[in-house]
Amino acid sequence: MNSRMKSPAWFKVVAVVALLWNLLGCVAFFADLAISPEDVAKLPEAQQALYAARPGWAVMATGAAVFGGALGCLCLLLGRRWALPLFVISLLGILVQDFGLFILVDGAKLGGPAVVVMQGIVLAVGIGLVVLARRGIARGWLA
Repeated sequence: MNSRMKSPAWFKVVAVVALLWNLLGCVAFFADLAISPEDVAKLPEAQQALYAARPGWAVMATGAAVFGGALGCLCLLLGRRWALPLFVISLLGILVQDFGLFILVDGAKLGGPAVVVMQGIVLAVGIGLVVLARRGIARGWLA
């Protein structure tokens, strides 16, 4: 039987905020999947080009990122060490998505600075959650 130490209050607060962040990502992912060709046609030309150029596997990587992140946050709240592999999956999804967005498609040029800043924040949060889960395991907060 694994014993688990009580996690500090800040740990739960961070887990809840991160869960909300990832749930917003899930909503955005489903909205992205549901966007119609008519709606894409209403976007600025650069965003239309971005939609047309992105590979399907990069879109699926986004799904892995947001769902892995949301499930990982639930594991944090439940005190489960499964959070770490789920956050690693999420981080890999972010990296694959960014590869498709910035290496294969010139997302920085097409999407502008806002896309670069947002993806930078997403990457920082993904790395932070992996670090947080590792810390939770090391401190005995996750069993």
